[in-house]
Amino acid sequence: MSLCESLTLEVFKQERALGMGFLGHNRTTPTLRHYTLVDVSFTELKSLSSELIAVLNRPARDAHSKFTQLKLLKKTGRLFWDHMLSRPVKERLKNSRSCILTLSLDEELICFPWEIIFDGEEFLCLKFGIGRLVRSRGDSGLVHYRQLPERLRMLVLADPNADLKSAYLEGLNIKNQFASRAGKVRVDFKSGGIDRKYVQKNICDYDMLHFSGHCEFDKMDMHKSGWVLSDGIFKAEEILRMGQGSGMPALVFSNACHSAGIHTGPVDSEYQKEGYSMASAFLSSGVRHYIGAIRRIEDSPSLVFAREFYAHLISGANVGGALLLSRLKLSRDFGLESLHWLNYLLYGDPGFVFLGSRGLGGKREKIRPAYKKITHKALFPALSISGTVLLLFCFIRFNPSDAYLFSRSRQEYSRGHNVFAITLGERLADRTRNFPGIYQIIADAYSRLGNKDKALEYYYKYIFESDRLGNGSQLIKAYIKLGWFYHTNLQYGKARELYDKALEMSRKLKDSANEAVALRKTAVWYIDRGELNRALGLLAKSTAINLEHPGNYERNKNLACDYFDFGQVFASKGDYEAAEQFYLRSLRMFSRLKLKEGMGYCYLNIGEVYFSRKEFYKALSYYKKGLDISEKQGHGKNIVLGYNKIGELYLEIGEASKAEYNFKRSLEFFGITGNRLLLAENNYNLGLLFKKKRRKNLSRGYLRAAQEIYRDLDYGRYLEIRNELAGMDKI
Repeated sequence: MSLCESLTLEVFKQERALGMGFLGHNRTTPTLRHYTLVDVSFTELKSLSSELIAVLNRPARDAHSKFTQLKLLKKTGRLFWDHMLSRPVKERLKNSRSCILTLSLDEELICFPWEIIFDGEEFLCLKFGIGRLVRSRGDSGLVHYRQLPERLRMLVLADPNADLKSAYLEGLNIKNQFASRAGKVRVDFKSGGIDRKYVQKNICDYDMLHFSGHCEFDKMDMHKSGWVLSDGIFKAEEILRMGQGSGMPALVFSNACHSAGIHTGPVDSEYQKEGYSMASAFLSSGVRHYIGAIRRIEDSPSLVFAREFYAHLISGANVGGALLLSRLKLSRDFGLESLHWLNYLLYGDPGFVFLGSRGLGGKREKIRPAYKKITHKALFPALSISGTVLLLFCFIRFNPSDAYLFSRSRQEYSRGHNVFAITLGERLADRTRNFPGIYQIIADAYSRLGNKDKALEYYYKYIFESDRLGNGSQLIKAYIKLGWFYHTNLQYGKARELYDKALEMSRKLKDSANEAVALRKTAVWYIDRGELNRALGLLAKSTAINLEHPGNYERNKNLACDYFDFGQVFASKGDYEAAEQFYLRSLRMFSRLKLKEGMGYCYLNIGEVYFSRKEFYKALSYYKKGLDISEKQGHGKNIVLGYNKIGELYLEIGEASKAEYNFKRSLEFFGITGNRLLLAENNYNLGLLFKKKRRKNLSRGYLRAAQEIYRDLDYGRYLEIRNELAGMDKI
């Protein structure tokens, strides 16, 4: 499964110029190849490269210096764009919707920072999955390339000297990532006491190699560069000797500082001998794909990048696509100004797929949908196994259109058939990339099932594909969806950044519908912070926008959400009468629109209003209605919430056995949601229950479990429970 169309830019050096031109799409070699010449001063380009390296090496300890550094990087990157590329190449790169770019370079040109060229809006490496193919002098017949078997073998070398815990954890994480693909990839993990002899003996037995540890880079003498092992440095010259006899791994990922360091001295006749680094040593020895770092890397972004890269590789992405998505994740998680996203270089064909449709006539591997298997019957109320198999058979047999698959996936999601929605959605995503909205459906379905990792993966794909297609409306929705994911997982800073981005973009594009949604989500953000008047102001703006289009289905759905959130504001203020009126108005609209999920939320919150008024049996009725809808929708979080609320009600009216049953039922479903705040509240309620039953040891156990969770999430609540426990000890 190729991630997208590819573009190949060939660049070669002439005396005082660069020649460049594009090959055909998908590596189709044309009979007549056109190129353009750009007059350049290689002295000036070298000077610009030195300026860029100085920017990268400049320490940035605070936000201001980081943004200053990013600004300088953009300016230098723009100068490369202006002076190093011809006008036709610029136009093609600027307007291309491809996301894979192969740079075919003369060896003398690898010292230039092609990936960090800035076109005025984007850095090339954040627009394309870039891989370098290098034209080098020498006899290519001496290089032995490995033939890949059906079942790949991978070696993970982590923390060779047992002095770098983060490297060990990274290696272990990667090993565990491939556990689900054991039939396709066998992973061997080695940590501590890794010496040069071990690497020499074993490296050629594997198709893929991941190294996580120290790398010593000597820019004055490249021969001394290499991996730091337990008995010394595994040098580049040793790699070259090994490659003369056996097939080296097809992929080497060296996640170590300066492991793709490039020679920046003047180019001369001895360049090939002087300028080789770990990257060129591996490539010259038969490694097809080499990923390494160009500078010092930090532990946390290093782990995130590696984990993200292999996650996409496992899912069937090509190498360049996996690299691009990993860069984008670093830029979002740590900020563009962190510059972590520019740390890595890929040498090799970025369009190659290791776990899927192999290039060069390889067999296509069927990508099976991956989802977490849930055993609770409540999550599958309307689909028997035989019915699912029959329906899937019909889809496969009659090959429905892409539009029909999209519509059916959305329909199954609305019915609560989450697994079937994912199955259809992933099949459509495998066939075409012209339906970015399918990634939202898949992500939402995974989110319902509590599979946060898969949900996050598809929310990012939603952003990526919407951006690739230039679909501004979908991109805004994708930002909001990802923001809500972070919001509900208590990562408020990231959520607010995404809401602000969506709001800015919607106003720029005059997209009032998405502007209203962004305003409403920001209002909920303020509700959670207790800034209720600010929330009311934003909700008033959102409502006014939605009321301008009374007959529009989407606007009516958003208006129902506005009313629901008004209810939340007034409930937080203690004005339960106003809250009830807004919840009921929202419920009527959701019912008219046949939106079950919205109705479920309304029932639970109306129940909360009645609970606050001590009207317990009315509250119980609404709680049960909300829980019933949540179970039919397969909405894990609301199932937990529903049982928890019913348990609280029974605890309040003194029916301890029913309270205990519902609290424990709620705990059974916690694994589906992974929501730690709900888990803390559930444990707290069980602690109160057993306190009333005078079972102090059980009570203390549950209260302490709640206390430990609140320590990170809500320190005020942590202190309250600590005082409660102290009071129990005095009794």
